[in-house]
Amino acid sequence: METKLTLRLNDSVIERAKIYAGKQKISLSKMIEAYLDHLTREMEHKDKASITPLVKSLSGVIDLPSDFDYKKEYGDYLTEKYK
Repeated sequence: METKLTLRLNDSVIERAKIYAGKQKISLSKMIEAYLDHLTREMEHKDKASITPLVKSLSGVIDLPSDFDYKKEYGDYLTEKYK
């Protein structure tokens, strides 16, 4: 289903967009639709952050005790490093 949408844009922006769309051999409507589709899909992908194969391969490499305090350990490391 297609729905009509009215936008209010700066005249110079519209003219540049029409020229660009013409060079790409697409309509201005299709160009805007593709842009909005890309933006909203990109946002969905950011919400569903994927784990890269490298991170998956590293998962479970280190076996730490359940009471391990990584903030304290990192603080100790920094203290020692910058003595």
